[in-house]
Amino acid sequence: MKLTAKERFYKALRKEKVDAFAIGSPVSMISTEVMDACGAYFPEAHTNPEKMALLAGAGHRITGFDNVMPVFSVVTESAAFDAPTDWGHKNIMPSTKEYIWKEASDINLSDKFLDSLPAQTVLKALTILSKEFKDNVSVTGKVFGPWTLGLHMFGIEDFLMWTITEPEKVKEIMAKLKTITLKFALAQIKAGADTICVGDHATRDLCSPETYRDFVLPLHKELAKEIPVPVMLHICGNTSDRIRYINDTGFAGFHYDSKSTDEKIAELASPKLALIGGTDNPTLMRLGTKAEFWKDIETKLKFKVDILGPECAVPLDTPLKNLKMFADYRKEKFGV
Repeated sequence: MKLTAKERFYKALRKEKVDAFAIGSPVSMISTEVMDACGAYFPEAHTNPEKMALLAGAGHRITGFDNVMPVFSVVTESAAFDAPTDWGHKNIMPSTKEYIWKEASDINLSDKFLDSLPAQTVLKALTILSKEFKDNVSVTGKVFGPWTLGLHMFGIEDFLMWTITEPEKVKEIMAKLKTITLKFALAQIKAGADTICVGDHATRDLCSPETYRDFVLPLHKELAKEIPVPVMLHICGNTSDRIRYINDTGFAGFHYDSKSTDEKIAELASPKLALIGGTDNPTLMRLGTKAEFWKDIETKLKFKVDILGPECAVPLDTPLKNLKMFADYRKEKFGV
């Protein structure tokens, strides 16, 4: 029986039998060619909900993914708390220009940030997408976890230094920031998201396995229990040294980086943890041939990757034809 895109994505995320492999990404799948194809562009799509929804919807309508996801940048939360922000342009992603907090006491835990333009743009876009796709396509929301919010709000150098010099301060900060992550996730679910991505940049060059275990893992476990829809964790870089801890989070899926390799991640991941992504961005997504894509897809199917797609937010110069390769392969081999 042929499944809808939403059913396929959901079942794959729950490690259930599907009619063909699922295709999707819990992070940005937008390139400049996708913008050209649907007529919605950065930077307007970061702050206009109709444009954001139109561009996110292209992830299914144009590239054939089984989910859509409207959070294209890493600055939504920081901008929602009035951090000075450069919204970039068609060829450049937004960036935060200034860190806004210095102490745990500076963190504002009110719900006011949900009324800001950046947050409201995401929430309204999710509502538009959920109405458009209803039960046919999975609508994914995205929030950043407490480790990433710490880096974005307090500054990378200071925050990382505090893990050594003032670990209790970091734990206090992260406990408060987790409240922000949870509030935004719950608001996105209310707006229409049926799955959530928690992006947390606890990658090897910013967070040792022991730091992940001691500072991040306890909060990830809490988020897995408190967010009432399937959650996908995204971490960039080689995570083979911390997958044993990620297995214990309780998250439904893990969106992994090609630096971990399909074989290694499949070997170390729990049988209960759905694997997502893993297709190399710098070379294969941007420059790969059809034969190279077919080989990569078949390798992932061999190692039982559950949802195929790019390893991270795709480079903006990714060709549209390459974004469509997953759906092209599935149509040719599975007729779906």
